[in-house]
Amino acid sequence: MSQSFSLVICTYMRSKVIVKLLESVGIQTLYPDEILIIDGSTNMDTAIVLKDKAFKNLSYYKVEAEDRGLTKQRNIGISKVNKTSEVVCFLDDDVVLEPDYFEMVMTAFKSDSKIVGVGGIAINEYRWLPKATEFNYSKKRFYILGSYVIKESIRNVARNYLGLQSQDKPGVMPDFSHGRTYNYPLTGQIHDVDLLVGMSFSFKRTLFDKIKFSTYFEGYGLYEDADFSLRALQYGKNVISTKARLSHYHDASGRPNQYNYGKMVVRNGWYVWRVKYPNPSLKARFKFHATVLLLLSIRATNIITSKDRVKALTETLGRQVGWISLIFNKPKHQ
Repeated sequence: MSQSFSLVICTYMRSKVIVKLLESVGIQTLYPDEILIIDGSTNMDTAIVLKDKAFKNLSYYKVEAEDRGLTKQRNIGISKVNKTSEVVCFLDDDVVLEPDYFEMVMTAFKSDSKIVGVGGIAINEYRWLPKATEFNYSKKRFYILGSYVIKESIRNVARNYLGLQSQDKPGVMPDFSHGRTYNYPLTGQIHDVDLLVGMSFSFKRTLFDKIKFSTYFEGYGLYEDADFSLRALQYGKNVISTKARLSHYHDASGRPNQYNYGKMVVRNGWYVWRVKYPNPSLKARFKFHATVLLLLSIRATNIITSKDRVKALTETLGRQVGWISLIFNKPKHQ
């Protein structure tokens, strides 16, 4: 007997892209028992578009200004989920699913009763290549995982040379927080991780009887997914299923300006670090702040090298302000 599951999609000012997502839901080999759209838009465009479409099992909810924001909207969605659902799936509104996405998510849950969270892989961001036996890979410039290899980004090359790189696998948070953000090779395997990405994660419904999404993360809510994933580990395992595949198109509408984004990167990053490591060692603290400074410096170079210099400048300023603010006003955990 198949497990029942619900899909919650929180959206904001993205009436066109959400239709593409729902069309990909419509051709799934396993269809949600209910779809809840939680719309924080300031206009009625999404409501109008959905009214003209016939998507099975769909319920639409418009939220007012006081309930707007990703974590608030997710919690509203949870409150409206049918209590008979065994799994709640969350998707960003700018993704498109492969036809067997939900089938693979539910298969992952069935594989181990200890699993409480399952994440998927964005195949349009996939950069892994089979490892060539005749090539001598520099460990400073390439990351090797099994029989696959990925070329390191500039920031990771710098971290490798400076001794600021995580020795853990992707999705696992080291004691100084800054882990590897790569996905996994598409081998069909399931991998234990700490962190699941909010574009594509699903949790057992009973987990929400114990924890909710934190309202510390207001508005866009950068790293709210990391916060929830880490707290979910108290109740079981999080995994990435490399068979649960989708594409993520990062629609620009509804995102914060670069200055606020830069502040969030640092302050919200500090917040989630202390969720897993409330009392890090002196060495871990040094490596956290050294990595913040390194990434800030690399972003600052984009003021000269990037085509969009204004965005690079404002994000750099946001990171600087966010970092300095940690001295006087550290985020408080709820």
